[in-house]
Formats: sequence, C-alpha cells, structure tokens
Amino acid sequence: MLWLSNIVITLAMVIVMEIVATVAHKHIMHRWGWGWHRSHHAPARGVFEVNDLYAVVFALLAMALIFTGSQGIWPLQWIGVGMTLYGIIYFVLHDGLVHQRWPFRYIPRRGYCRRLYLAHRLHHAVRGKDNCVSFGFIYAPPLDKLRAKLRADHQKRRTKVAATTLMSEVSLREIEKE
Repeated sequence: MLWLSNIVITLAMVIVMEIVATVAHKHIMHRWGWGWHRSHHAPARGVFEVNDLYAVVFALLAMALIFTGSQGIWPLQWIGVGMTLYGIIYFVLHDGLVHQRWPFRYIPRRGYCRRLYLAHRLHHAVRGKDNCVSFGFIYAPPLDKLRAKLRADHQKRRTKVAATTLMSEVSLREIEKE
C-alpha cells in the first residue's frame, strides 16, 4: 500500500503547489519579486525571460527533495515528484496554451482551457503589477467575477483621479486668493 500513499502525496502536492504558486504570484511576483516577473508582463524578446528564474528555483527545490527522499527520507521524494508534476502541468497550460511559447498555436474555443486562457489574458489586461486579477496557473475563477473586479478597480481609479484633480483645482484657487 506504499504505492497508494506515494500517489496521494504526489497528487496532494499538485494541489498544494497551485495554492503556493497563486500566493507567490500575487504576494511575491507582483510585489518585491517584480524585478524578475516584470519580463513576463512585457512583450517577448526571445525564447527565455527573466521570469523563468522562478521555475528554475522551484525545479531546484523539487530536485533537492527528490534526491533527499531517495536517500531515505521517504515522503520528501514524492513531495518533489508532485512539485515536478505541477511544473509539467504549468509548462503545458501556462507557457504553452496561454502564452503560446510552443512552435504551434492553439486558442481554446470552449470549456476549462478557454476559461483558463481568458482568465490569464485578463490578468495581463492591466499594465504594471497592481490591480491584476486571476493569479492561479491551473485554476481560474469565473470570468464574470474577474471582469467585474477589473471594472470596479478601473472605476475606483477614475474616481480617485477625478477627486485628486478637483482637490488640485481647489488648492490652486485658494493659493490664488492669498
């Protein structure tokens, strides 16, 4: 029954990695890790981008876990295998399907793959690192919720700009009176 435990650990790690990747994407890559991630939001300049270093970091961690686990610390090997499986899924869905980093092009017309594709396109619809939506790589929230959040954030920014402009005009009038 050890094989069943290994399969459960591997599949559980795929789920855990989606959670870790989503949190890291939102709170690291779009914050203090923007230096590496910025290249992913810019037009492609070649086969690789600086953002690919995140995949290298996770791959090195997975290899270390697999190696350590194969030396006798049982669950670590399968944790590393789950991370590796997640990396393969990420490569196929995110790099391949969404960003078309393959030599062939396929744009899904319906179902899960279309929702994933469009959710990530909405993520890239915002310039810069702030106010993005959909930070997951293999799970995408419903598109209507993402669109509603983008609209609400856009409206907040417009209202804030209008208020700032109005305050500036009022301040200028007060200065002119003095």
